[in-house]
Amino acid sequence: MSTAPYPTPAAHPGEPQTPHVPHVPQIPKASHESPYQSYVYAYPHKTAYRPLDPRPRLDQVWADEPKDALSLYAHIPFCEVRCGFCNLFTRIGAPDGLTGAYLDALERQAVRVAAALGPGARYAQVAFGGGTPTFLTAAELERLCDIAEVRMGADLSAVPLSVEASPATATADRLAVLAARGATRLSLGVQSFVPHEARAAVRPQRRADVEAALGRVRDAGIPVLNIDLIYGIDGQTAASWRTSLDAALAWEPEELYLYPLYVRPLTGLGRREGADAPDPEWDLRRLALYRAGRDHLLASGYEQVSMRMFRRAGVAPVPGAGRTAGTEYCCQTDGMVGLGCGSRSYTRRLHYSFDYAVSMTEIRGIVDDYVARPASDFDVAEVGWWMDARESRRRHLVQSLLQAEGLATASYRERFGTRPEDDFAGDLEQLRVRGWLDGAGESVGVLRLTPEGLAHSDAVGPAFFSERARAAMSDYRAR
Repeated sequence: MSTAPYPTPAAHPGEPQTPHVPHVPQIPKASHESPYQSYVYAYPHKTAYRPLDPRPRLDQVWADEPKDALSLYAHIPFCEVRCGFCNLFTRIGAPDGLTGAYLDALERQAVRVAAALGPGARYAQVAFGGGTPTFLTAAELERLCDIAEVRMGADLSAVPLSVEASPATATADRLAVLAARGATRLSLGVQSFVPHEARAAVRPQRRADVEAALGRVRDAGIPVLNIDLIYGIDGQTAASWRTSLDAALAWEPEELYLYPLYVRPLTGLGRREGADAPDPEWDLRRLALYRAGRDHLLASGYEQVSMRMFRRAGVAPVPGAGRTAGTEYCCQTDGMVGLGCGSRSYTRRLHYSFDYAVSMTEIRGIVDDYVARPASDFDVAEVGWWMDARESRRRHLVQSLLQAEGLATASYRERFGTRPEDDFAGDLEQLRVRGWLDGAGESVGVLRLTPEGLAHSDAVGPAFFSERARAAMSDYRAR
């Protein structure tokens, strides 16, 4: 097993009683402080997780959890190439037999996890991510769906199923399998339709191949097409950004995600000299491109869901009993079950996963370790983060505030018995001072970011992290 990169392992035999530490708001106060600090898609980030000692049994972890509307996530850690900006848990290619061995391990894990959850587990949504799930062959995708349905008990014909894909792997036979098994959403990582931008992002692809892949997705009849685009690429201009936006809009996708480019340690772009140096000019370029993209999509009939996500107005619910076009987990609440060595799982008291790394060498070791595990290894949680009441409040606030609809204060009070305005008075005041909190929303009981607040989501989110989480993430040694 890989050695975890932690200077001092933290032992948590049970839920910690975290002492109160006054939180100092870290929201940028000046224009030169970067609005691009971190993409907060979960709270806290995996870099805060630590080895659990002792390792709690999953049947005990899940014993008292609500299990009537779980989210199921299966992680496939393989890609045909690794883009220069990517720091996801994925490896390039797979030696003969590795994908089959990985699915063998995934099935062993699924059997043990399903037993730990018990017969009452029901799933409200399913997602296959990575990596690139469509790196698997059509037959392997059939098997992945079988694991979700037969081993985990998820009815893929009755709940939303979202799958990530790349243009090169979105082949007709793979898409046919996904459509037949109930996929309601296919997310295609395009990033740019402009050839020199794709090369600058170390994303080898031809526009003709991207367009052909989009045509195959539409032909497959999967109800929701999402296209990912990136702004801030070296050499990108307002005109070339508009070219990519218009090329994507020509396909009338139900969803579009606009991601700012990040250059992170141990990635292809991160190895460039000076890659980690502050760059105020780049920050201003990214903000300008974001605003241009946002405004163009809003004018083109899309509604903003978050800083990154835009959904075409009037998109009808996905056909099928109880299924909707919703694609994002309700991260304010808990109950996510992860399969695969790059996944994570959430309960009310514990967030847990396997070891985490970014470098290719380390990821290969973790994947090899996962594939070799006996079934009994999957009975316990190994690496994780114990939640306490304050952390749960903070997570709920962060994950709600970064959505365009904001946080209904009544729902927060119903869950926690307190008011967010009291629990986070200093933090929220900082948002008001910057003009990033919508006063009209507050007057009707909703904490909602202004358009400019949403534009700064990657600074607002990290500012609400607890001192405990911030210290743990800071102590993590990237590898």
